[in-house]
Amino acid sequence: MKIALVDSGIGLLPAAAAVRRARPDAGLILSSDPDGMPWGPRTAHDIATRALACARAAAELDPDALIVACNTASVHALPALRAALEPALPVIGTVPAVKPAVAAGGPVAVWATPATTGSPYQRRLIADFADGVDVTEVPCHGLADAVERADEAAVDLAVQAAAALTPSGVRAVVLGCTHYELVAGRILAAVRTPGAPEPVLHGSAEAVAAQALRRVRPRNDASAPGEPSLVVLRSGRRESLTDAALGYAAGRGLVVPSPA
Repeated sequence: MKIALVDSGIGLLPAAAAVRRARPDAGLILSSDPDGMPWGPRTAHDIATRALACARAAAELDPDALIVACNTASVHALPALRAALEPALPVIGTVPAVKPAVAAGGPVAVWATPATTGSPYQRRLIADFADGVDVTEVPCHGLADAVERADEAAVDLAVQAAAALTPSGVRAVVLGCTHYELVAGRILAAVRTPGAPEPVLHGSAEAVAAQALRRVRPRNDASAPGEPSLVVLRSGRRESLTDAALGYAAGRGLVVPSPA
């Protein structure tokens, strides 16, 4: 079995790590777009074009399912990706975990990129699922870029700035960008309120990985040899995980030891 993941950068690592935890035997194809990132400031058409290029590069390696491990691409490119690749290749999008976050009541904060914060898409999710729960949208200026660079000082500054916009005593925080799951511990430390219960962080990696594994296409050649356990495509080029990716536990955990 092989699962492909698409994102502009290393935001695909949490979902890839979740797939690896659930199915250690699954091959992984990580297809990102360093030549075109960040996707957030681009037009919807441009995002769809670049995401489709990453997806097609991954599809050439014959995966059994493709995860769009990016909130921005899921909003703007998912219909185009499904039109181009399904039904031959199941395509699974990423949705911010607003529904499970509000299930226990509020207040709830949704951390997202500035482009996503206040967007019709995010507002619709909150309207559909919050049902009177107090939800605060928090724009996280520069956080995804800092995570992408593994710039610890910049991550800390961006996390603290977003925490300052987050109401004290929140019960849950939705991580509305896949990059944020890579620094979940720092976010949790920043939003804790002394004397209040510890907030619960809600990412999307586990759910999207589970959905992808449920939707893998059936094969008649299950015993046939596959691709290496990890293939990294950067703007279509076969490369290795970057030093920034390996700076995170989710990235290091994907590296397959060389045979002795």
